[in-house]
Amino acid sequence: MLIDAASLYFRAFYAVPETVTAPDGRPVNAIRGFLDMSASLIDRRRPSRWVACLDLDWRPAFRVELVPTYKAHRVAPAGGEDVPDLLAPQVPLLLETLAALGLATAGADGFEADDVLATLAHRDTDPVEVVTGDRDMLALATERVTVLYTGKGIAKLEAMGPAEVRAKYGVPAEHYADFAVLRGDPSDGLPGVAGVGEKTAAALVSRFGAVEDIVAAARTGDTGFPAGAAAKVRAALDYLAAAPAAVRGRLDVPVGALDDRIPAEPRDPERLVALVDELGIDGPVERMLAAMRAAAG
Repeated sequence: MLIDAASLYFRAFYAVPETVTAPDGRPVNAIRGFLDMSASLIDRRRPSRWVACLDLDWRPAFRVELVPTYKAHRVAPAGGEDVPDLLAPQVPLLLETLAALGLATAGADGFEADDVLATLAHRDTDPVEVVTGDRDMLALATERVTVLYTGKGIAKLEAMGPAEVRAKYGVPAEHYADFAVLRGDPSDGLPGVAGVGEKTAAALVSRFGAVEDIVAAARTGDTGFPAGAAAKVRAALDYLAAAPAAVRGRLDVPVGALDDRIPAEPRDPERLVALVDELGIDGPVERMLAAMRAAAG
């Protein structure tokens, strides 16, 4: 099980009231929510291995160079990512808690969690479940990789394989990124091709496949193009030359070997006890330990 960590702790932060605090008054709603959601996932899905994938660079320079509007709307006035003031201090404490529990985390300088998820899912040989609220990750779905989409919440996970992606969006999962490039995605600052909506994008991807093949067909005047779409594609050639590499998850992220087995007992019990006392997270930690023991067999 590969967790899109930021996706889950942002969801936890907004799902659990900010009034949930540590004994000293600090907010711990994201920590408690993340642990409870993760415990629920482990308990329900029973993975033997688990990794929280991190955004060590939430807006990589290589993506901004390709698409300057990429996540531009999320930049804080002072620079950096616009993260709620009450969430930012919780993230290091959450990572400390995961380390004390013995649960693996993975990230790489210059890359987003999306890239780490894509690399780890691609290089593994076991069945993989990717937990995320980012629809771009639907491109990872294969017969071996299932995307557990959290858009409707952890209690209503959508298990998305190739058949489910095609049924919902009308495109092959391996070309979901091409579909997103054409359609655009405001949440990532991706403009899309002017005048090309979801239906036209799905039709083009279903017929021609990758953006590069769509562009080639538009240039040659292939008769299979919907009326008027070829001109719209030709008007966006510069964008279409750059955007695919910005949207597709990287498969070459330098993530070393991981001890990602779910342990039956915490790796650092003393540190875990100290964190539980400091943060007042005894309930979530107990639930996580119970789930870990069940998963570890």
